Amino acid sequence: MKTYTGLYIFAATAKDDVLDAQVEKAANEITRLSGKVLETEIIGKKTFARPMHKRDCGVYVKLRFELDPANIAPLNARYRLMEEVFRVQFNVVDPRLEKRLAAQAEVRKAREAAKAAKAEAAAEEQPAASEEA
Repeated sequence: MKTYTGLYIFAATAKDDVLDAQVEKAANEITRLSGKVLETEIIGKKTFARPMHKRDCGVYVKLRFELDPANIAPLNARYRLMEEVFRVQFNVVDPRLEKRLAAQAEVRKAREAAKAAKAEAAAEEQPAASEEA
């Protein structure tokens, strides 16, 4: 089992419940092939740079899932048959890169917390100095 990130473009719809049903249908295809959906992120509606197949926009959704590499080709074939899925792209997630990005995010959060604490301490000192004067 490898971890993948799938970027889906669904046909633009007016209602959110229709989009939720389409995303659920795409996720069910993964579980049907003995995969496991880890995370779902709806990015939103975006306009294409140029019209494709008489469409000018679509709803972008990112799915993170685990699946056997042998099942990627059948999964892609199933998505080609689904009218709701306009485009799909799969990328393998590199675990080493994930660990490094997580470590960098933790360092960034620690720096931001230290900067916020420093700014808060400076703000508390300033009124105290004006009270003494």
